[in-house]
Amino acid sequence: MAVLTYRDALNQALREEMARDDRVFLMGEEVGVYQGAYKVSRGLLEEFGPMRVVDTPITELGFAGVGVGAAMVGLRPVIEFMTWNFALLAIDQIVNSAAKMLYMSGGQIPMPIVFRGPGGAALMLAAQHSQSFEAWYANVPGLKVVTPSTPADAKGLLKSAIRDDNPVIFIEGEMLYNTKGEVPEGEHVIPLGVADVKQPGTDVTLVSHAKMVAVALKAAEELAKDGISAEVIDLRTLRPLDTATIASSVRKTNRCVVVEEGWPFAGFGAQIVDEIQRAAFDDLDAPVVRVTGADVPMPYNRHLEKLAKPDAAKVVQAARQVLYLPPL
Repeated sequence: MAVLTYRDALNQALREEMARDDRVFLMGEEVGVYQGAYKVSRGLLEEFGPMRVVDTPITELGFAGVGVGAAMVGLRPVIEFMTWNFALLAIDQIVNSAAKMLYMSGGQIPMPIVFRGPGGAALMLAAQHSQSFEAWYANVPGLKVVTPSTPADAKGLLKSAIRDDNPVIFIEGEMLYNTKGEVPEGEHVIPLGVADVKQPGTDVTLVSHAKMVAVALKAAEELAKDGISAEVIDLRTLRPLDTATIASSVRKTNRCVVVEEGWPFAGFGAQIVDEIQRAAFDDLDAPVVRVTGADVPMPYNRHLEKLAKPDAAKVVQAARQVLYLPPL
């Protein structure tokens, strides 16, 4: 099995789907000649030409709308935002057009479109370029929301997203593009709405998604040094949400910590807590604890930025809390 970076796994998925279906095309800022801000579209312009790899002006609302129109007439556009922070300018097309079209047309007009690009914080990009918006989009009926954490998942989930007849919000971890992992070649497709147990455990469940999966795995490694067995669940897809996998794990471990990069107030972790208390309340031996980003705009100063982000140490302390162990 080949070892690829996260970015190359995404590139492979795009290349394979564009070769498989000539209705698939890529459009966005610098996706062609420059080969993408993060080089995800490297080589696609040369292979598929300017009609299917389309460079756009800096007009997120405009090219998102072109994508919606293209999907309405039977094409399968992949719309790349240079960052999901910039997609705020396109939110009218995403929420009021793409998400509503199938419903408002009485089922007559499918919307096979993928909106993709990097999300979350990187390093010292400050308040306007370090935001995690997956909870916003997961709140909208009609949208599917995908947040892969590994190269293999990035490939398999992107292929599924492109083939889906519904609008898919595909948020890539900005700090994950250089990470490496084994990626199956050829027809590797992961169904949307299926979580993955990245590490089995018996004492506490750690629920996470995107780059927080690596944080949860690091915390599990630290907990193991004290004899604590942590099960790490990667949600992979936030909407549809695999509640069954979460509940099954909590019934086994009786304790849960939810880890997310976004803000705490009305964050996606609150939805997970609600799902757990409805599906597995009688199995809980402690209240669910959430580990989130700080409830502030992201600081530019690197020391303050570090304090604002979730990390393994914070997850370890939360796990010890639900296990009624003293803090370290």
